[in-house]
Amino acid sequence: MSVHNFTFYDVIRRNAKCFRNYPTWKEASNNSTVTFGEFKDMVDRLATGLQKAGLQRGDRICVLGRNSFEYFLIYGAASVLGGIVLAINWRLSADEIMHNVIDASPRFFFIDREFEDLVKGIKDSLPSVERYYSLSGKGGSFSNFRQLLENGKDFIPAKVSPDDGLYIMHTAAVTGQPMGALVSQGNLLYSTTQLSCLFNLSPKDACITILPLFHTAGLWVAMTAFHAGALIVNIPKFEAEQVVQLIEKEKISYFFSFSPILTSILEQQEKVNADISSLRRVLGLESHEAIDRYQELTNGMFFPGYGQTEVCSFVTMGQYNGKQGFAGRPVPLADVRVVDENDQELPPGKVGEIVAKGPMVFKGYWNRAGLNEKKFRGSWYHTGDMGRFDEQGSLWYVGRKAEKDLIKSGGENVYPVEVEETILQHPAVAKAVVFGLPDPKWGETIKAVCQLKEGQSLEAQDLIDFVAQRIARYKKPHHVVFVEALPLLNDGSADRTKVKVQYGSG
Repeated sequence: MSVHNFTFYDVIRRNAKCFRNYPTWKEASNNSTVTFGEFKDMVDRLATGLQKAGLQRGDRICVLGRNSFEYFLIYGAASVLGGIVLAINWRLSADEIMHNVIDASPRFFFIDREFEDLVKGIKDSLPSVERYYSLSGKGGSFSNFRQLLENGKDFIPAKVSPDDGLYIMHTAAVTGQPMGALVSQGNLLYSTTQLSCLFNLSPKDACITILPLFHTAGLWVAMTAFHAGALIVNIPKFEAEQVVQLIEKEKISYFFSFSPILTSILEQQEKVNADISSLRRVLGLESHEAIDRYQELTNGMFFPGYGQTEVCSFVTMGQYNGKQGFAGRPVPLADVRVVDENDQELPPGKVGEIVAKGPMVFKGYWNRAGLNEKKFRGSWYHTGDMGRFDEQGSLWYVGRKAEKDLIKSGGENVYPVEVEETILQHPAVAKAVVFGLPDPKWGETIKAVCQLKEGQSLEAQDLIDFVAQRIARYKKPHHVVFVEALPLLNDGSADRTKVKVQYGSG
């Protein structure tokens, strides 16, 4: 152990000393609260229970559940034992969940009651999992999570460093299969420290868990509040009516938003004339109309930025200026550049690939040594996104590299190749091209242009339902067009550029 080590558990221990009787977590459903002192006590008990159950440093702990105190508690116990939380997107299909679990091979699996039947259907295909626990605390098909808390606090802390992994989140499938991004304790601590300082957060602040804890932005906001000694108000899922009530009641001061979250909140506020003036900061990606309305109504400020799961947050951020693509300047602990195809830095105004380095950049993709070597070449993380810097040092997001074609719909990443591969499983489809269309509500919507096999017929809704049954429903096409023949390249593959030009409308 080094004198320079500092982990998430050190924050837990510090907060229990500095803010012992301050509330850290509040459940909106029943108004129950947990103080920082109580949180450390429960983390210690859970760590003891997990260690007695066999958890060792480096073991993965899978969690499939909605936002809950138990979920957050698992992150705390993992941090002191050196465990790695595998955070599963509950919107995924059973096959997608199975792929992610097999990829990370966890020994422990924690499940919300509503997902227990799903897990029972795939557990025979998960050979690494030794123990299953129900997060509901009410029994059910698996062991009761609460049993792990019925221990003393005599665990033996693992020799954990800031460079040890804390969680794995699977990113969207660039090549057809999701990849697990391994984020370290240090990545998260540097990231939360920066946001806490940039927003001047203190124990007087409060955030709300609008985004799920399996999402980098959702975890980032909650962990930042914890790091600052602020209050986390928890909701298991977003409902505008409830959120507006909580902003007024709990004096929520900041959260992260993806379109159309902020729009929904403002529409509800207008209906009930609620006081949401406490909301002094919102960050994320939203429509210009929603941002303008928010800033006018509250005198708060909206902060767009550029980031990925792989950098644990935003690496650039700035106050909204009303211009499309503006992503702010590099934050204090990030070095961000725009480079050409030879990885040479480009001058202001020139478009190239966005690369980054700094203590927030993740450790790499789980079990993807070859890809990591490519992504980290030259000691820079290559994002696959395109942008440019202006003369004032601000980054402007332009789009994605061709091999990283991506659709951003409602805050979720959807890679066209994954949707295309699913469409091609339909026996009537010969070729398919999937791409995104601008959408005022969701940011982008998904369109599929398909060529059927000779003599076949198919209804658009039938194909949409076919896709929704096989991958997460948010990845299904919203628009389907059938054509006699797709334009082709010389190698016989579909010419994606021409398809987008010919059919790139709603």
